[in-house]
Amino acid sequence: MSLAALIFDVDGTLAETEEVHRESFNHAFVENGLDWHWDRPLYRDLLKVAGGRERLRAFAPDASDALIAALHAAKTAHYTRMASEGALSLRPGILPLIAQARAEGLKLALATTTSRANIAALLGAKRCDWFDVVVSGEDTPKKKPDPSVYHMVLERLGLPARQCLVIEDSAHGVQAARAAGLDVVVSESVYTGGDDFTGALVVYPDLGSVDLDRLRRVRAAARG
Repeated sequence: MSLAALIFDVDGTLAETEEVHRESFNHAFVENGLDWHWDRPLYRDLLKVAGGRERLRAFAPDASDALIAALHAAKTAHYTRMASEGALSLRPGILPLIAQARAEGLKLALATTTSRANIAALLGAKRCDWFDVVVSGEDTPKKKPDPSVYHMVLERLGLPARQCLVIEDSAHGVQAARAAGLDVVVSESVYTGGDDFTGALVVYPDLGSVDLDRLRRVRAAARG
């Protein structure tokens, strides 16, 4: 079955966003008078929990809902500000791969646990328009590794899983995609290097040397 769509995760896949997320959380803690600080080892461990609010809750299970909401709102404000100031850039190979897919008439989609505000801050309005379908953390209450986000993307694309290919950076993302019957390719990120990507067709350090023809060959080889 021919490839008809590419589905991208956002954080860690389109861009190395997690350091900006971590710094934004720490700014939010200071603003709210907390002595919490998430260093890199702690944040890597917290990334096992998908979703910013869920991560806060895992770190501080006794915190009130109001505090969790306030912290997440403050963190989002810092993240969007930093992104708009140029703190982020797309990872190697992302722009050429998207350009090639668009030129060849493939559909493009985003499947992410992050918010629409974060997506807009990273991509800007023009680049957001490249994607036929965007399913964010606000669209489904269940986060990866639950496959809900991918089921929703497939429904909105109007395509069967066998005609789509997912690009992810995390083990949870691979598990979610596979549970939805999707083939998935991994581009390791700063916080996911060395993780267990069982189920992925292939794992790349980045997509700098990866084009659609290479992805089609990987996909064809996996299908025998």
